[in-house]
Amino acid sequence: MLDLLINRRSIRKFKDQKVEKEKIDKILMGALTAPSGKNLKPWELIVVDDEETIQKLAASRGPASRPLANAPLAIVVAANPELTDVWIEDASIITTIIQLMAQSLGLGSCWIQARGRFTQEDERVSDYVKKILDIPENYEVEAMVAIGYPDEEKAAHKVDLNSDKIHYNKF
Repeated sequence: MLDLLINRRSIRKFKDQKVEKEKIDKILMGALTAPSGKNLKPWELIVVDDEETIQKLAASRGPASRPLANAPLAIVVAANPELTDVWIEDASIITTIIQLMAQSLGLGSCWIQARGRFTQEDERVSDYVKKILDIPENYEVEAMVAIGYPDEEKAAHKVDLNSDKIHYNKF
């Protein structure tokens, strides 16, 4: 597991190769194990493999959403804020698990933040994505994950246990 975490990097360039249904199913199976507050599971996953729809999603945030443009697969994570006050945390957890599952299957991924972001026309990205994917109005879109076979290599994370980010007993 540590190797998986150390080697997972944001991939922004993907090969022109479809992701097999078996791998998509494994990603989804792993994602559905995600913990959520009070086990309410406020999230919904929208799997997008239609190229035209992916291109529309890729236009949502200008350069920040461009990794979607050459990804053969996107998974959009939406959640219902009416179910729980921790929907953001729950949606973030499942999004992270999607990325880790993709990595474990030899795929790359890139998290594209939607919540709290705006299109170049100053529309909320969440609203823009909801229109494209027919997501009910009472849901919010947390993120979109671009997924595919990596067409770039990145060095593993360097982990330092002497980091000034680690504190024991007190800050």
